[in-house]
Amino acid sequence: MRRVIRDRVVVIERVKTRDVIAFGTCGTPGPPLRLLFYAICLPLTKAKDVTEGVSRLSLSLMLTLLSRLSLSHRPSHLPSLSRSFSSSLPRNMKVLPVPVRDDNYAYLLIDDASNTAAAVDPYDVPKVRAAADNAGVQIVAAITTHHHHDHSGGNQAKDFPDAPIYGGSNKIPALTNQVKDKDEFTIGNIHVRCLATPCHTQDSICYYVTSSSGAAHPGGVFTGDTLFVAGCGRFFEGTGAEMHAALSYLATLPPATVVYDGHEYTKGNLAFARHVDPENPAIARLARLIEDGTLPGTRTTIGDEKEWNPFMRLDSAPILKATGGGEPSAVMDALRTLKNNFRG
Repeated sequence: MRRVIRDRVVVIERVKTRDVIAFGTCGTPGPPLRLLFYAICLPLTKAKDVTEGVSRLSLSLMLTLLSRLSLSHRPSHLPSLSRSFSSSLPRNMKVLPVPVRDDNYAYLLIDDASNTAAAVDPYDVPKVRAAADNAGVQIVAAITTHHHHDHSGGNQAKDFPDAPIYGGSNKIPALTNQVKDKDEFTIGNIHVRCLATPCHTQDSICYYVTSSSGAAHPGGVFTGDTLFVAGCGRFFEGTGAEMHAALSYLATLPPATVVYDGHEYTKGNLAFARHVDPENPAIARLARLIEDGTLPGTRTTIGDEKEWNPFMRLDSAPILKATGGGEPSAVMDALRTLKNNFRG
């Protein structure tokens, strides 16, 4: 890696993309892939002074990038921002997305200290294994968010016969370790806490992950088909009351917690969010992040979802108006029906 400080621009050139926050990417791909990352430091004192092309998000990413590189050139006058997007967790804990099927995500939850990983919803085992081999890690466990085949379909592969398979019910193929709400286990130095979120399926479990070493980090949560970017899963085995309880549970996680969801539905969810909450500035921000290519390559946070996800804003005036109001469970049911019928 080469670092060059030129006036107010920090230029970082890396050959390996692992561990990199994808901000302001440019350059020419080739063997080996070469990327330049630019962190632009402007003399700003307030977030509202940010000019076009340098958003609040960009500043937050820039500060994160500078801090991770241990540079002493971080300008003292830049505003302190409480939230940022992240495509990886800290140094000793990382998450590598592995797109599978048409729109699913599998993930590798990597403990760098031991070079081991858990495969989350590894539907396409050859693809997940290739990603693990490329990252130089050994898969030692499988974590399943719910029993649907597009998430649990890789569990019966013979590639990892000694790996425990965690999940919420015996409907999950090849299950070895059934978990329930508030159960805990570890993957190397990574602490995993199970959050029961029944609705999409009754065995839906979200997994909140942090480093057990105590290092500072945002933490992450694997949400399967419970929480998506600006959306939530269908209520195949549950009710509006259960989905409201599930999303309210996830909302108690720290705002900076990175969301690792099970499908790429962002554009469709954005269209519906605009339809029911058209004046929400956070939704406009989400649209800009999609338009400028920040999403879906990076991940959103619990704090982001509480700002722009209509299913986490049931008590807001626009959502009450769109659904006809009532108790949260009734609002959730009505909102889900609107989404199911939306063709925008």
